[in-house]
Amino acid sequence: MLSIDLQNLGKRYRYEWIFKGLNYTFEANTAYAIRGHNGAGKSTLLQCLSGFLSPSAGQLVYTYNGQPLDRENVFQYCNYLGPYVQLIEELSLMEAVDFHRQFKPLLPGISPKDLFELSGLPKSAKNKPIQFFSSGMKQRLKLSLALLSESPLLLLDEPSITLDRKAVAWFQDLLERYGLPNRLCIIASNVEEDLLLCQKQLQIEDFKAS
Repeated sequence: MLSIDLQNLGKRYRYEWIFKGLNYTFEANTAYAIRGHNGAGKSTLLQCLSGFLSPSAGQLVYTYNGQPLDRENVFQYCNYLGPYVQLIEELSLMEAVDFHRQFKPLLPGISPKDLFELSGLPKSAKNKPIQFFSSGMKQRLKLSLALLSESPLLLLDEPSITLDRKAVAWFQDLLERYGLPNRLCIIASNVEEDLLLCQKQLQIEDFKAS
């Protein structure tokens, strides 16, 4: 059970504040939507929550099972997906899964074979180098690794990008069955289909510096 308390949080690049004065609590076992127009700071906020970026002002307070968690260690408790997170394209699909498991175990009861079957990718993709995958196939693999790996925090940035309508329905089903139970899930997107299962929302434009 992991929660995140944002206390007067702000992030700027040079002299421009992306957001400022953000006070908000992301509660454990809840799905949140981060909304806002392109360039509003959705991805920046998600990267701050993941520990990849440091805030310019304020604090991020993480609590895991009732105990404080250092921001430097958050990556160990987080599955993160974004357009800028790349796969190792020289690996085959199953090699990529085995490599991933060295850092993040799969959910209890999920084997590499199960992950492949749940990904909905064709059998021919199993041992094919990822560099020969289409953009939609790569996104399916990235989503499968994120949703089917064990962690109390799931951060998804534009998860349905490059997915067709059939794949979007697949993503929603996988998210509901495996991505949401027993963890905090935060999705940054403007696509309504990405946010259908979110229970609460944060509008990033509400925290623009005046």
